[in-house]
Amino acid sequence: MEKAQHDFLTQETIDKVALTFKALSDPTRIKILHLLSQEECSVGHITEVLNMTQSGVSHQLSFLRNLRLVKYRREGQTFYYSIDDEHVITILKQMVHHIMHE
Repeated sequence: MEKAQHDFLTQETIDKVALTFKALSDPTRIKILHLLSQEECSVGHITEVLNMTQSGVSHQLSFLRNLRLVKYRREGQTFYYSIDDEHVITILKQMVHHIMHE
């Protein structure tokens, strides 16, 4: 019997996957990512729609930006955020679909 060949993940990959799932485990970040999956938003719009403080939104966006899940563009004094990784949004949408169709 021949031994099966296995692909192994590097520790760096494992750590990044775990950190990404950690990002998706926070309810506030789920709300922000879900909103950004629908439209590009300014920080002010996110705070208004999600009824959050600007500092709270900025903190979460910084976390998401460091993971390259969101990106921003600047227009004058306003920063507009959008999704930077459709793979992660696909996972998020699949989880929402799973929960809504139990």
